[in-house]
Amino acid sequence: MAQYHVAPLENLVDQFEKMPGIGHKTAQRLAYYVLNLSQAEADALAKAVTDAHDRIRYCSRCCNLTDGELCPVCQSDARDHSVICVVETPRDATAVENTREFKGVYHVLHGAISPLNDVGPDDLTIKQLLTRIGGESVAEVIMATNPTVEGDATALYISRLLKPMGVKVTRLAYGIPVGGDLEYADEYTLAKALEGRNEI
Repeated sequence: MAQYHVAPLENLVDQFEKMPGIGHKTAQRLAYYVLNLSQAEADALAKAVTDAHDRIRYCSRCCNLTDGELCPVCQSDARDHSVICVVETPRDATAVENTREFKGVYHVLHGAISPLNDVGPDDLTIKQLLTRIGGESVAEVIMATNPTVEGDATALYISRLLKPMGVKVTRLAYGIPVGGDLEYADEYTLAKALEGRNEI
């Protein structure tokens, strides 16, 4: 029995399937969605992709994504530039920003130290962070790397570099999620929750 192949459709499915978290079925659904777009909508989607790829770069100060020299957070006089929240990825900065609680600025490392994956300190934006702290009046650096072995190692490495600079270094508290049950928490999470307990 002959297979039904439409090369442009298969190529579109393949491109979607390369995206993180997109399996074959979802890639097919996305491809068929794109095929059902009007020509104007398809052109707008293609332009959005190429514009984002061409125009977005890293902020020269915090290394977050921007379409200018500085990102909107670094440009803002309303932000507290003496407090820097260090995160692994631009997505992490967005997550913190969405809480609407943090009024400081960010620094994006673009990864975490991971010897198994051949990612060392020089592969991250640690030098830019140190240069920034040396040239600005920074009172506190909040290490908001992920609560993983790599994230913890990265936070510890950076904190050791910052201590001699006289900067207060803090780590995000982590533990039991709000609305969670203790019986479902793993031992590591419980241990960290006990370690980071607060007086009430």
